[in-house]
Amino acid sequence: MRIIRYRNGEKVQLAAITDEDALYPLSDPDFMSFVGRAEKEGTTPLEAVKQLIQTSQPLQAEWQSLDLLTPIDAPEVWAAGVTYQRSREARNYEATGGKLDASTFYDKVYDAERPELFMKSTAARTVGPGEEVCLRNDSKWQVPEPELGLVLDSHGTIVGYTVGNDMSCRDIEGENPLYLPQAKVWKKSCSIGPAIRLAEAMTDPYQLQISCRIFRGGEKVVDESASTGQLKRKLEELAAYLHRDNVVFDGTVLLTGTCIVPPNQFTLDADDVIEIEITSIGTLVNTAKWA
Repeated sequence: MRIIRYRNGEKVQLAAITDEDALYPLSDPDFMSFVGRAEKEGTTPLEAVKQLIQTSQPLQAEWQSLDLLTPIDAPEVWAAGVTYQRSREARNYEATGGKLDASTFYDKVYDAERPELFMKSTAARTVGPGEEVCLRNDSKWQVPEPELGLVLDSHGTIVGYTVGNDMSCRDIEGENPLYLPQAKVWKKSCSIGPAIRLAEAMTDPYQLQISCRIFRGGEKVVDESASTGQLKRKLEELAAYLHRDNVVFDGTVLLTGTCIVPPNQFTLDADDVIEIEITSIGTLVNTAKWA
């Protein structure tokens, strides 16, 4: 079961989607209100949707054709780094100027008890399905980073999963690790969507295929896939570290790191179309534009 948010005329509507793609409108104004209402009624979000389906008729519409918004206005989006071996290799390549066999502090964080966590975005900087992501004008080596996103409540509990794009400037981070905020945070440098899969409806988050396709002038120039089974850390571990001595707002999204990095010679350009697909959640599509 997935939850989407879309624009219906002047109204923003929340809806549930079954695995058969049947669409049922929800009366709640946003995802966390829906989760909170289910808890107050002594049930779970999944059971609340099942009860709704028994007494409602589905909308006669294909949810992919709706004017989709971010499935949640995440007050903060955080991200974890170097959680996959592929990311470790890419960060080392950037930091050493292409020495594939060199080791750096990225090796240390990959093996350390404490994960790397950083602030990625806010609601005002985050875009949804079909919207434009921005390219930095002072970077010459930019890539999308396809990631599984965790939707958290204020206790740090995982209540849902979404698709995330953690846009990254590889040259800026590689020049100096202290430049990480500039390599990661700028306007429209993060996208999430198109849906949230309810946590209790997720069979196994470590058996998801993540795919990234990039089209330039209608031609596919990047097509890569990997599995969340390659993740070094447990998802609950990442959420727990974010919650440690911190304020986690309801609806915070935590991106869990990337297992897909485009070829080292590749950089995004204006009008590139980025598709990021995760099994059982959906496909997040954005177009790159200069900031």
